Amino acid sequence: MAVLQEIVVLGLLVLCMAASVSGHSRHSHYTPPPNVIRLTDVFSRVSIGREYSTFFGGSNTKLLNNGSEANLALDKSSGSGLASRNKFYYGFFSAAIKLPSGLSPGVVVAFYLSNADKYPHNHDEIDIELLGHDQRNDWVLQTNVYANGSTGTGREEKFYLWFDPTEQHHHYSIIWNSHHVVFLVDNIPVREFAHSSSVYPSKPMSLYATIWDGSQWATHGGKYPVNYKYAPFVVSFAEMEMTGCVFNQTAIVTSCSMANPSSLDPVDGPEFVRLSKEQIEAMDWARRKLMFYSYCNDRSRFKVMPSECK
Repeated sequence: MAVLQEIVVLGLLVLCMAASVSGHSRHSHYTPPPNVIRLTDVFSRVSIGREYSTFFGGSNTKLLNNGSEANLALDKSSGSGLASRNKFYYGFFSAAIKLPSGLSPGVVVAFYLSNADKYPHNHDEIDIELLGHDQRNDWVLQTNVYANGSTGTGREEKFYLWFDPTEQHHHYSIIWNSHHVVFLVDNIPVREFAHSSSVYPSKPMSLYATIWDGSQWATHGGKYPVNYKYAPFVVSFAEMEMTGCVFNQTAIVTSCSMANPSSLDPVDGPEFVRLSKEQIEAMDWARRKLMFYSYCNDRSRFKVMPSECK
């Protein structure tokens, strides 16, 4: 009997270990709603080699396929990244991203807009951050919005993904205009941040793509740091899109609004100033099924809830 019990216990341990390193996110069985407009098919892809002027990380940054793709790596020596040649004042920004496979706690892949280089004390930022996890392929999507240096009061929301983000490229996109900020994954809106908020990005920003060590906070609040025995961690960026108002420092007028914008104008076009019925339904699906943290529900951080949460 003792031998039988030992065999049963060992069997259960094996099953638990297998479950803990399974190759898919715990929510990968969900299927997103159909019939949502594919905004990533609307605009032309740009050359990373031409549209990004700053490359950091030395040999950890590699351009591929005539500059249409980039591999960014994180190892013990450094992370790596790209910064756009232009600054933008509103627009549509998207990248197809394939995340590093294997165990990746503490690793942060980011696709974001920021002007911290120009305004170090009152910068704006719109973040898509993909956070490595302590279980294989169980990456987390974090979205965030800062304005006027409000880094102490970030507006974070976190989501699980409905697919394995390491198997192939998936699209991660941002709409930013005077009406709202919208975060999308494979054209499914997961979050809308309305301009009615008192904290809203309003200054021109550059577009960045990076991979870096977020050991202090990224995975379970810093419980699991980057394990460099699995390095290098390599992320692939492709199908880059950046369409909108290119900021001209010599221009007197900074607004790019047009009197009669086309439907596909990401600044004021009807397809971009408000979500369609199908997009709203898809976003509701994503938030019900996949969101597991919102700053609006975090009473430990906000004694008085931000106005947009009420």
